[in-house]
Amino acid sequence: MRETPRSQETAGDGAEPPQPRPDRALAHTTGASGSGTPHRSDGRPPHTPRGARRPGPHDRPGTTPPVPGRSAVFWAVLVLVVSTWQVLVRGPLARLDERVSQALVDTVPRWLSELGADLGNMEVALPVLGCAMAYAYGRGQRLAALYAGLAMAAVPVLVIALKEWTARPGPLEPWAQGYFPSGHTATAMVAYCGAAMLVRRRGTMPVAWVLTAATGIGLVLRGYHWPLDVLASLCLGLLILTAGSARLRSTGRSTESSTGSTRRSSG
Repeated sequence: MRETPRSQETAGDGAEPPQPRPDRALAHTTGASGSGTPHRSDGRPPHTPRGARRPGPHDRPGTTPPVPGRSAVFWAVLVLVVSTWQVLVRGPLARLDERVSQALVDTVPRWLSELGADLGNMEVALPVLGCAMAYAYGRGQRLAALYAGLAMAAVPVLVIALKEWTARPGPLEPWAQGYFPSGHTATAMVAYCGAAMLVRRRGTMPVAWVLTAATGIGLVLRGYHWPLDVLASLCLGLLILTAGSARLRSTGRSTESSTGSTRRSSG
């Protein structure tokens, strides 16, 4: 009877080379019992905060609100600075702005432009943000609600300071001053976009942008503000929202780091 060659024989004896054991290779392949990675068969997550973290929806622990990219912030600062400078010196951009405004005023029915402009009223925008803050607070997002409130509080402070500095007259009231930038536009943007960032439901941010755009367009078509006033306010609102979101991200990273350190020390 022919004997089966043993795998432990040496190469000098002319035997076949050792063959890998199927059961040993199976332990290192995806689909093995309790494993999907080499050298770990118990299914436990790696001992790192990033590996153990499971991001959750709606700004739960592990997630943070979206923040505009650096390029968007750069352009917002640039446009705000240039427009403010042109208004102060009444440069060519400011004069072009006035001619464009004269061509746009009352090109739509006044009731329609009034409807859009009213979206930036405090009585309309603040309740929307307040409801979103209450929603976020009830879901444990207290810091997010706090920073949204602080962002809204920063709007009148910054807007009034710029109005006093530039002292720009209005399209329909050349004897009055303090029209740059548009407070209604900044209020609408921070309130509606801030509410969308707190709620974090699909479709809320596009709705917030539509409401903000309707506010600015209504103000221009009704003759309450120059187009440059609205554009500067959009940039200012973007910077305010970005600062609040960045601060929330920084706080979230600090809290997560301290939590991870505590877990490692206790483990």
